[in-house]
Amino acid sequence: VYAFATPNSIKVPLLLEEIGAPYKLHAVNVRKGEQSRPEFLALNPNGRIPVIVDRDGPGGQPVTITESGAILLYLAQKHGAMLPTDARERIRCLEWLFFQVAGLGPMFGQAGYFLRSAPEKIGFAIERYNGEARRHLRVLDQHLGKHTWAAGETYSIADIALFGWIWRREFAGVDFDGVPNVARWCAAVEARPATQRAIAAVNSLIPTA
Repeated sequence: VYAFATPNSIKVPLLLEEIGAPYKLHAVNVRKGEQSRPEFLALNPNGRIPVIVDRDGPGGQPVTITESGAILLYLAQKHGAMLPTDARERIRCLEWLFFQVAGLGPMFGQAGYFLRSAPEKIGFAIERYNGEARRHLRVLDQHLGKHTWAAGETYSIADIALFGWIWRREFAGVDFDGVPNVARWCAAVEARPATQRAIAAVNSLIPTA
């Protein structure tokens, strides 16, 4: 698993810790631009983390997979875990997985970029993306007011995907004001032993010096 302590990276250890599958973490320090090095671009020409290399892929052959949503789906299907068996819950799981990768994640990322990383503070961009990040949280909050987990009553890869950016919500300038159901849900995810192990694992990738 090629990763760092980022919202998208943590998704993979979260899932692997839940299913008890062995893995090895390789640090890709995005703060130093290591995602743009030729050896990493050979794994993912898009220069983004996470990336996994499964030595026992389809047909027993190695396979390299990029894009966190695709990785979660691949691992869940391979191990027969973290995907609801109930047909309706599986639909909801996929729905909220794609809500995260296509909506909530990009909005949180852009909100954080324009708020903290952009060379110029552009008020309209900050307002636009922070507003969209908060709107996505409100949509999720409404759903979680009726269900324990994203898919319904089954903890799944949808929750794992959603947790990554909500875990790093301060980067996007977002808090839990007005979204008590998201706050309840996030606390429940954080309390899971697998979550605590995954957070410790990715935090260990950050250099101490």
